[in-house]
Amino acid sequence: MTVSAKPDYYATSMRVSRESLLSQFEQLRMATSVIRQEADSLNRLANSLPVDFCAAVELMLNCRGVVMVTGVGKAGWIGQKISASLASTGTLSHFLHPAEAMHGDLGRIRAGDVILVLSNSGETAEVTDLLPSFKSLGAKVVAVTGRTESKLAKHADLTLTYGETTEACPLGLAPSTSTTTMLAMGDALTLVVAKMRSFQSTDFAKFHPGGSLGKKLARVEDVMRSIDDCRVAQENETVREIYVRSGAENRRAGVVLVVNGAGCLTGIFTDSDLARLLGRQKDTDFDSPIAEVMTTSPVTVSVGTKATVAIETLASRNLSELPVVDDAGALKGLVDITDVVGW
Repeated sequence: MTVSAKPDYYATSMRVSRESLLSQFEQLRMATSVIRQEADSLNRLANSLPVDFCAAVELMLNCRGVVMVTGVGKAGWIGQKISASLASTGTLSHFLHPAEAMHGDLGRIRAGDVILVLSNSGETAEVTDLLPSFKSLGAKVVAVTGRTESKLAKHADLTLTYGETTEACPLGLAPSTSTTTMLAMGDALTLVVAKMRSFQSTDFAKFHPGGSLGKKLARVEDVMRSIDDCRVAQENETVREIYVRSGAENRRAGVVLVVNGAGCLTGIFTDSDLARLLGRQKDTDFDSPIAEVMTTSPVTVSVGTKATVAIETLASRNLSELPVVDDAGALKGLVDITDVVGW
């Protein structure tokens, strides 16, 4: 008996017909219509924020537990983004999947937590079924929904409604306008709370150490070589003594950083300085204190300076090494061009 192959769903049900094809002009016109419809919804929201908005900000700001975000379907994906944004801007937050909550993850919730519940209709059973549990656990519920008369809105402690929306989908079905508006509401909450926390770029950098953003926010302390990886010498040591000693220590940096008795940087001795000394062909020069042949008053950078500023200094001054010092002039490390050339 011959077993016939199952028909391919997309090859049968989703076959493109000539009637459904759009010209490039029609494609662009439809795309423009989608974006304008979503933009109109955002404008309406901006001109008429929910009366509970500031109360929700206050609730999240004073939360001593966790701001949980929950939703299902497309609202769930929006919720995950909102939760991630909250966490990255100083508000402890986790996403709670409604299905998993019903099977044990409600144990994540404690009295004092704030639950941000997302549902456009406000009638989504997967989330409304959780409301009694949220209440019994002592958490506060903030609803983000399009309908003020929904079950979610009626049972929430605070309700952030953005009004009825018409989806930009030609069928009026696929979440588009509603999810865009929901996301904007979440971003507004997140950023207002972050501002009220006095969240700074230095705080932001703690949570974003990787990628181009991490590089942009990094400080020299994050990229410098430590003193242990540098050649450091006292002013009264001779060049010969320093190179014999440091050669055995296998230091990474070629430059010699010269400090006084207090540990403050007084000069550097670079490969160029060494080349000049060799050019004199005077062996006695190598037995003179390094303070007599070093480069005094070198260009430095202070602790706390952005790494990008240090890199710009290296490039603009045509330097290979940039010592890092604190406010008192004490040596803290070295930024070497070979470590940051990829930036």
